Amino acid sequence: MEPNHLLQFLQSRRSMPLKEVRPDPIDPAQIELMLEAANWAPSHGKTEPWRFTVFMGEGRRALSTAFGEAYRRMTPPEKFDPMGQQVQADRPWQAPAWISLGMVTDGKMPEWEEMSAVAIAAHNMHLMATSLGLACKWTSGAIAIHPHVAEVVGLPPSGRLLGFLYTGLPAAPPPSGSRRPVADKVRWVTA
Repeated sequence: MEPNHLLQFLQSRRSMPLKEVRPDPIDPAQIELMLEAANWAPSHGKTEPWRFTVFMGEGRRALSTAFGEAYRRMTPPEKFDPMGQQVQADRPWQAPAWISLGMVTDGKMPEWEEMSAVAIAAHNMHLMATSLGLACKWTSGAIAIHPHVAEVVGLPPSGRLLGFLYTGLPAAPPPSGSRRPVADKVRWVTA
């Protein structure tokens, strides 16, 4: 691949909000490609700490229930709002595929390195989704990382849920992106 083509591809990756993802089903083979891309992320000591659970079709019902229950558990009774709970329960139905981003470590490597490996795996998935023409976003709010949700996705008590990558067909073209100049963020030491 030409370096400039790779750079242009990287510049085209965007996170898309749920409202810009169509709920139409997508081919599970696309998710398999995303997972295979994730599996090639680097990890110190070859620990491969990433763990994923894919929720598609009616399987999203379990995630819907988990999100609603997590909202109930984390909301003080005096602030509980049934509509707020319903909003959380409705989220999994807005995108056709949700992939939990979990981490299981053996404690041999520093946690920050293991977390970085999972983040790179998630980024690999996002890049593959982009190459497939899919919209994608990593969501990691309090509901998405709640211990009850971690239990539902099948993580052991020692595991850690870092959120979800949801994906589907885009409902709108991705927005253009911008970055401040890289020169503003780099210091060169050459002598």
